[in-house]
Amino acid sequence: MKKGDFKKLLSVVFLLVLAVVSFSCFSKSENKEEKTTTETTTSAVEQGQKAESSGKDVIVIGYTSSQTGKFATESREQSNGLKLWVKDVNANGGIYVKDLGKKLKVVLKSYDDESSKDRVQQLYTRLINEDQADFLISPYSSGLTASAAVVTEQYGKILIATGAASDKIFSKGYEYVYQIYTPASRYLTDAVDILKQKDPEVKKIAIVYENSNFAKSVATAAKKYAEENGFKVVLFESYEPGTTDFTSMINKIKASGAKAVIGGGHFTDGETLAKQINDAKLKIDLLSILVAPALPEFSEIGKAALYVTGPSQWESKVKFSKETTPSGYEFFGISAAQFVKEYKNAYGNVPGYHAAGGYTAGLVLERAIEDAGTLNSNKVKAALDNMDIYTLFGHIKFDTGEYHGRQIGHTMVIIQWLNKNGKLSKEIVYPEKAATAKIVIPYCSKF
Repeated sequence: MKKGDFKKLLSVVFLLVLAVVSFSCFSKSENKEEKTTTETTTSAVEQGQKAESSGKDVIVIGYTSSQTGKFATESREQSNGLKLWVKDVNANGGIYVKDLGKKLKVVLKSYDDESSKDRVQQLYTRLINEDQADFLISPYSSGLTASAAVVTEQYGKILIATGAASDKIFSKGYEYVYQIYTPASRYLTDAVDILKQKDPEVKKIAIVYENSNFAKSVATAAKKYAEENGFKVVLFESYEPGTTDFTSMINKIKASGAKAVIGGGHFTDGETLAKQINDAKLKIDLLSILVAPALPEFSEIGKAALYVTGPSQWESKVKFSKETTPSGYEFFGISAAQFVKEYKNAYGNVPGYHAAGGYTAGLVLERAIEDAGTLNSNKVKAALDNMDIYTLFGHIKFDTGEYHGRQIGHTMVIIQWLNKNGKLSKEIVYPEKAATAKIVIPYCSKF
């Protein structure tokens, strides 16, 4: 190799080595810079989360309502009651959270569940993951609430269950679900007591009910209670949701010889059943139906509503207030009378128990957050476990044992549609200490 060629070769090798070293240094520098940027970004996210936590200025409460589908009537009232509570609490500056040292206003986030269980699960997942709801209120009905509870329990989120009376929900070991209503197992037991006290000649009862979780649990408990009290249940039969023709069921009631009919399901089927029993002029002493008679809209069926009785979680004529609260208990929130006044002003009609339940769900959550002093779900849960208060809805206390979260404080009343000065009027007829009128028996005396 010539001397000149050798020099050229050395120059090429030198340049190659220089390029490799330079690339290596540049690569290390670039990786170091990339790593630093990642660490800085992570630190910024953490700082942002802390800032967001300390700077939180609203409490997001999520729920679904049945704007469409078979639960639309009851769900609308429940939602109206909840919205009225939000209006009241925000007018007072919000809910005081001790850990943050300030009041936070409440923001509602809701969707139409279309009375569909599948849609409920999708929407509660969305409320938790996308809408970042702090707490949740149940849909209306036991079936929809059972679907929501599966989701909320999975995420460890508090679910205040209003409009849901099924005991079955609370037999699954849930820790974050709390019931506002008196449980289904106690819904129709008062109707049996009325027969025993006011009409002891009646011995045969027909129980007809909608094939749904709620109605089935009510009917099963009522059957057991009636038989324990010496009655013979001569017909125990379900009908499918959406039934509009009860002719065959009414014929079975006639053939059974029953002198009392109890059961039902929800508003639409209950209203239809009452109307068709009236049209058939069924010769019975007592007709007691779930849900429908307690709603103001029930009067729209006219004479068919007369003398129909039904259990009610709450009535606008109850007197719950600070002044009527038993000694040793605290009253929280506005009085029942004040609630009725506000609701009428807001919506133009007298509230039923679904509306009162909606308002009370918010009220109970408000009290639990204030007692806990934080938005931490586990600490709010502890406050709910310890709750033992009176509200416009009556006594509120939760089971902390085998049926955790089930309502054990609240009790029901029995209402009956009566003729007052030529107009239908919904009156409390049982228990007598709460009655606004005397019960009319037999039901068939109107024919």
